[in-house]
Amino acid sequence: MGNYPSHADGDYTSPINTYNANQPSRHGNHGGHGGCGGDDGHGHHNHEHDHSDDITPALQHNLYQHIRFDDIVTMNEAEFHSGRDIVKKTWTERLDPTPELASDTDEQILMNVPFTGQVKLHSILLRSSQSNSAPRTLRVFINRNDLDFESADDLAPVQEFELSQTSEVQELPVKRALFGKVQRLTLFFVDNFGSPARQDSDSDEDSDEDSEMEVSRLTYLGFKGEWMQLGRAPAQILYESAPNPNDHAFKGTAFNPGERDVAGRSSKRGS
Repeated sequence: MGNYPSHADGDYTSPINTYNANQPSRHGNHGGHGGCGGDDGHGHHNHEHDHSDDITPALQHNLYQHIRFDDIVTMNEAEFHSGRDIVKKTWTERLDPTPELASDTDEQILMNVPFTGQVKLHSILLRSSQSNSAPRTLRVFINRNDLDFESADDLAPVQEFELSQTSEVQELPVKRALFGKVQRLTLFFVDNFGSPARQDSDSDEDSDEDSEMEVSRLTYLGFKGEWMQLGRAPAQILYESAPNPNDHAFKGTAFNPGERDVAGRSSKRGS
């Protein structure tokens, strides 16, 4: 993995930008553009004009066409291929409530997203909600396809983010010096905003609210950066030539049959 910052370094979690989830692409009868032609003498104008290019900044450096969608693997997804399906949403579909990625046996989700070449990653885009099911902590690894929940929990990530509890699209800028040669990303959603309440609860009784706290939900996931084609795979990617399912502990059962078709583990780590 190399030497990456630790939690003790202080500058470890990253700031988050948000896009207004309800921002329209066309506007009519708005004012405040003093100096524009065709106004009513008070710095306002009353004609409708086209802002269809408002979407351009969000699409700059979008890596959508360079994602290997069919090779995306999501562990602990409640519905088969739902992780892949939220990545397949275009920017114009980012506000659609479905498809949705929901976790299965608990709140953790582990996703592996490969690209068609090498990318210099700029940022990660995601959308969740204002509910307790919104993921709270995201750990990101690069060029690994050998991680399971246990190893992702034990290893230091390349970068960690504290997410916001919002229905707006969040843009997570990465430390570009650490993400200059990326062929695949592993995204580990560690917990959600319902997790602390569940951990602090003294009640042993199950409830609908407790069950919801166990579920993390996402409706959009995208990436921005620069792409370059590769003649051959660089040596830093770690592959398993013949992975043994018994060497890896997984949660949930909705897995890609082409990957590891393993039943979910029956207990949490440390039990």
